[in-house]
Amino acid sequence: MSFHRPQHLHLTLEAPGAVMKYCSGEPVRVCDRVALGGRPGIVVCSIDDGVYTPDHPATQWAYLEARVMIDFPDFGLIHYTEPEPDLRLTAREHQP
Repeated sequence: MSFHRPQHLHLTLEAPGAVMKYCSGEPVRVCDRVALGGRPGIVVCSIDDGVYTPDHPATQWAYLEARVMIDFPDFGLIHYTEPEPDLRLTAREHQP
């Protein structure tokens, strides 16, 4: 009998206090347009950077202490604490 050894994804988080990066190596920024499984979303706050959109202020999300929040119309708000392999940057917008 033979066993297939699964391949494991190797995700690296930066040191505490550093900003989260996409698996492509680019830093995640507020107002980035992204796609997850082909579904669009937008980064609405970066707790790491202390940058928040008006609809998602620090008073609402700073308690999470780290990383980013992304709003997907199809999925709702998702708090990411590590890079999602399927999350892709599709456009970089200006921060508010």
